[in-house]
Amino acid sequence: MSGAVVVGLGIAGGVRIRDMLAPLAGSPAEKLQVRGFVSRRSVGTHQGVSQISMEKAVSREDIQAAFICTENVSHEDNIRAFLQAGKHVCVEYPMTMSYKTAVELWDLAQEKGVVLHEEHIELLTEDFKALKKEVEGKSLQEGSLHFTGGPLKPGFGFPAFSGISRLTWLVELFGELVVTAAALEDTVSNYSKMTAKLLTRDNRPLTWIEERGPGLPRGKKINFQFATCSLTQIPPSAGGTGGLFMQDMIHFSCKLLGQVGVEELQREKIRILHCLELAEKIQNICQK
Repeated sequence: MSGAVVVGLGIAGGVRIRDMLAPLAGSPAEKLQVRGFVSRRSVGTHQGVSQISMEKAVSREDIQAAFICTENVSHEDNIRAFLQAGKHVCVEYPMTMSYKTAVELWDLAQEKGVVLHEEHIELLTEDFKALKKEVEGKSLQEGSLHFTGGPLKPGFGFPAFSGISRLTWLVELFGELVVTAAALEDTVSNYSKMTAKLLTRDNRPLTWIEERGPGLPRGKKINFQFATCSLTQIPPSAGGTGGLFMQDMIHFSCKLLGQVGVEELQREKIRILHCLELAEKIQNICQK
């Protein structure tokens, strides 16, 4: 068994505790046991689990892993604290707000001989799996992905980072990308619209739009033009089995047990760092 602590008691943190208390039977997730949670609020207990201080979470010998579920801007400090203590880390995306820092943290994890895992539940959704199957083997000519949603709370960072799950979709679907242009419309009343122009390895143009504001419905609009057809709606999909966070926890547990191959780990690391580097380039262009 590996003892684990959850840092941050928002929606994701509560789900992490729930899933560790009732893991999928017969899965590697059964090897994780929640030992406590850390929160800025004084809560006492949650789902029967006791609140502990950050200092105890980092120092206790019966805690080998941490789930970081805080706002994005505090990910880096929390990850570093647990890695320095020689503990495994599972963190919500984005890992950090800096490509260089992410590389440093991954090097630190390797130095300490522990697992650093960035959650990407958007790749586990049935919608994405159906879309990836539909796109496979087709020759892209041009495309766009337009996300809309309500305003973000403070602490989630620049739109290219807070919305990195959409960028991850594009990289998973079409491979390595290059940023050619980017712009941010930032007006009053919590409205913002970021537009990034990207190119595939075959020099096919992709546009990523991240639009947020009061009253905007949460959703994705796609328009992918292929040599043989066009795709303007995400294909319908059957319901999946098991919650997305549970699926991610099983994947993290497999890493802790050494059940994930070196090649798969390397592919995942390359994709995550590539997306963080793209997000940073988009931010830099927008802020010039």
